[in-house]
Amino acid sequence: MIELIDVNKYYESDEESLHVIKDVNLHIDKGEMLAIMGPSGSGKSTLINLLGFIDRKYEGTYLFEGSSLVESSDRLLSSIRNEAVGFVFQGFNLIENNTVFENVELPLLYNHHRHGETKHKVDEVLEKVGILDKAGKYPKQLSGGQQQRVAIARALVNSPKFLIADEPTGALDSGTSTEIMELFKELNLIEGITLILVTHNPELIPYCSRMITIRDGAIIEDKELIS
Repeated sequence: MIELIDVNKYYESDEESLHVIKDVNLHIDKGEMLAIMGPSGSGKSTLINLLGFIDRKYEGTYLFEGSSLVESSDRLLSSIRNEAVGFVFQGFNLIENNTVFENVELPLLYNHHRHGETKHKVDEVLEKVGILDKAGKYPKQLSGGQQQRVAIARALVNSPKFLIADEPTGALDSGTSTEIMELFKELNLIEGITLILVTHNPELIPYCSRMITIRDGAIIEDKELIS
């Protein structure tokens, strides 16, 4: 599904050039549950911005489903990002004044679905993550784990090709973290969702089938895991 070939990323300033991604070669197959691990400042966030079509200013080749997107316009790349990738963040990023249903519905409306066309799809993903009964609630009425389930449903609602989960349990207690990781594992195994998990927490690694370790912008380990 994804292949990076000799990818380098620099941040330029008037005084210096900072080399933040260094000669990265990486392939990710459909259906994988991959962990990207590394300390703060290792380049994890920059790498997922590249993988998620947010950052297009890099050297090297990015092939998505066999096609290079390097010459794509910003508008096309934005459209591909909205349709192909779902994002789950540590901070949930829910709209407090919208109900659970409305938060999950929003990406469908951005993709020009009409309100009347969205109910079945929203209900389907809310049921998939176990919170259909919370559809009329507001985020502040939910626990942290329930809010993260809303965020996961929102990421899934457009049926993306892959999910990027950036420290998705960072704001949760250990018990709730386990519930969220079990949900991710279920989505991966039963639904076939391709998932890229970004973390510095080694306790999350056993849920994954493969681990990439990045340090100082370079991949220093690529290891298959026994799950």
